[in-house]
Amino acid sequence: MMGEAGEEESAAAPAEVSRQAELDEQRCLAEALDALSSLVSASLSATLFPLKWQLTRDRLHACLADTTVPAGDESGEDRRDAFVNLLRDVAATAREARELVPRSQGRQYGGGKLRLRSDLDVLAAALDAHVARLDEVHASGALTRARALVVPRPGAGATRDDVRFYVRDLFARLRAGGAEMRREAATALSEVLRDDEKCVRVVASDVADGVGVLVALLECPDARVREDVLEAVSVIAGSDAHRGDLVVGGVIAPVVRVLDAAASASSEAAKERAARVLCKLTENSDNAWAVAAHGGVTALLDLCTDHGASGGELVCAACRVLRSLAGVDEIRKYMVADAGAVPVLVSLSQRATDDAARIQAMELVVAIGSGDSSAREAVVQEGAIEVLVRALDASSSSKVREVALRAIDGLCLSPPTSTDRLLAAGFLDSVLSLLRTGDTTLQHCALKAAHRLCPVSEEIRKAMGDAGFMLELVSVLGASSKSPEAREMAAESLCALVSVHRNRKRFVQEDRDDVARVLQLLGSGDEEKLTPAKRFLLSTVTRLADSSSGRRKILTSEHESGEACGDRCPGRQTDREEAWREQAEEHFPWHLEPVM
Repeated sequence: MMGEAGEEESAAAPAEVSRQAELDEQRCLAEALDALSSLVSASLSATLFPLKWQLTRDRLHACLADTTVPAGDESGEDRRDAFVNLLRDVAATAREARELVPRSQGRQYGGGKLRLRSDLDVLAAALDAHVARLDEVHASGALTRARALVVPRPGAGATRDDVRFYVRDLFARLRAGGAEMRREAATALSEVLRDDEKCVRVVASDVADGVGVLVALLECPDARVREDVLEAVSVIAGSDAHRGDLVVGGVIAPVVRVLDAAASASSEAAKERAARVLCKLTENSDNAWAVAAHGGVTALLDLCTDHGASGGELVCAACRVLRSLAGVDEIRKYMVADAGAVPVLVSLSQRATDDAARIQAMELVVAIGSGDSSAREAVVQEGAIEVLVRALDASSSSKVREVALRAIDGLCLSPPTSTDRLLAAGFLDSVLSLLRTGDTTLQHCALKAAHRLCPVSEEIRKAMGDAGFMLELVSVLGASSKSPEAREMAAESLCALVSVHRNRKRFVQEDRDDVARVLQLLGSGDEEKLTPAKRFLLSTVTRLADSSSGRRKILTSEHESGEACGDRCPGRQTDREEAWREQAEEHFPWHLEPVM
């Protein structure tokens, strides 16, 4: 029994020694951390040689990048002893350097500025030596886990000094930290920039070459660091006051390289963030030339070409950037003539499965086609009109159809051009179908398209009459939920359509008594107030009265009496009809064309 007890005590002795050695290591580590933390905090108040102090803080943060010695190998105790000694040297150096801070505050020189400068150089050399020793230990495999000095993130309402201290600490880690430390610092920086706008000013103004560090890290081979830095850059790019700092710092070239599939193997997330950066940098066509000069147009169009592999958000962002670039005439001409943008974007408008990407592509096609006649012709010849008309099909979402209608308006109707091709694609049937739908927004857009088509030519008005537009326009006029603007467009369009003899004859002979409905609408409401819509209705009735069949319809209608229409309606006597016509001509002489 005594022998067994002795064996247990002898086995426990090494374990106790190892435990004590580990406690010594932890104590030395804590002392080093306290000394470094105190020095970093105190050095922020130094006013003399601020750049040297900033470089010193960078070295301080690099001193303890990885600090744990693994147990279990034969040389573990020797490594631990060496590491503990190194920690003590670091702490001693930090305490000695602490005495330099008061001398750097301008209150006492202790030998003058030259002496202070020399002492700071000596401190920098000592810290460099400590960093080199840590690198050697790390290369030996003894250091495995980061336990570096960590500055806590300031809470809500923190002062700018607290934020500055924290952000500078993050940049020190980005500059000199190991791989894992750099990843953590990049993530923390992107988060704090998103959450606190003060940090943007700190990075741009209070961190030595802060923008330059971020730009350099855009070339970092670590994908995670690159993604987080792109997010940080995106936040800064959203600041009007500091967006220019990024451009001056050379951010555009590495961001474009992230998007260039041939030059990098960036992740989808990195490309999305890079595209968002360019979106912000090119608002209102700013910096468009810089993006184009670095191959941005080609890189962005490649993303649109490979829209099946690229995510919808990435394609949308690429289209937004291209739309900003197209605001510059020379770049837009290059996109059309040399970069092959039109077929890529027309194809994207038709084949994209993501509605948002399809919408962005259609809007970009119109932006390019609205530039000049040659660009418009290139867009039309590529089949953009047919693609836009097919987008009006019921299989498309309401938003896609709405954008397609607006795109057609911008490309073909404002001013009218390529209307023959538009009608040949079946546009009238699509518009008529949308007028019958229950979607108020789509109805309004379709009504606007019909309103723009009516003045183009008599042939188009005949085609619209044959298609059945007049009956739908009367239905719009009779809907109490329609806005005054919609009623006016419907009334003006109806007036234009009945100016054609064939349409007038069809309107009078329809089985539905639409003439009576027009008279009813004309006489409804405030009889003393002649609204724009009623002016056009009055013109419509005047045109109908120019034919004998029209007059018979009017005279036999129950709404033809003065009770319904007031003095504006035609009576049974010729002199009264003439007086009514004269009053109509006085209200809208420009709408009364000679009729057959």
